[in-house]
Amino acid sequence: MCTVSSDAEVEPGSLLVATPGLLDPNFRRTVVYIIDHRDEGTLGVVLNRPSEVAVHDVLPGWAPHASRPPAVFVGGPVEQKTALCLANLKAGEDIETMDGVIGVRGPVALVDLDSDPDELAPRMRGLRVFAGYSGWSEGQLDDEIERGDWLVVPALPDDVLTPPRVDLWGRVLRRQGMPLSLLATHPVDIKRN
Repeated sequence: MCTVSSDAEVEPGSLLVATPGLLDPNFRRTVVYIIDHRDEGTLGVVLNRPSEVAVHDVLPGWAPHASRPPAVFVGGPVEQKTALCLANLKAGEDIETMDGVIGVRGPVALVDLDSDPDELAPRMRGLRVFAGYSGWSEGQLDDEIERGDWLVVPALPDDVLTPPRVDLWGRVLRRQGMPLSLLATHPVDIKRN
């Protein structure tokens, strides 16, 4: 159980950062980007779990536009045969005038993968494809936050495109300030009795 907390509210565009005590293999040391949050539940994707599957193997039309590495990331344990795509739009792009995207927060948008990638890609700084998602039913996420499984912190638009060799979990914690930043020093392998 984590003894520190964050004051941020869960909302689209915020991050859930797994606390060191969350040992569920689906979410250990993960950073989840919240796409949708309402009374009925919450939907997000894990940002720091690349798979061995190339975007080219499942969505060849989108592959040339995928951010490096062009791998499909594991968005979560729910509906892993479903693909979701997040993109960072270029400065000055107006989501309201774009077909095939739904704004999440700021320049981050959910992309309709049935859209024409060659039309949308020039308006994007980068995109990432996720297999599956992370979902919570009504009240479930609140219970997990209260139990100390998650910290809720603000996201930066570039978090959705962070390369896998970067420790996103540690990076997000370090930018929070004291005492949350101290969690970034928590060792990767902990022994539990």
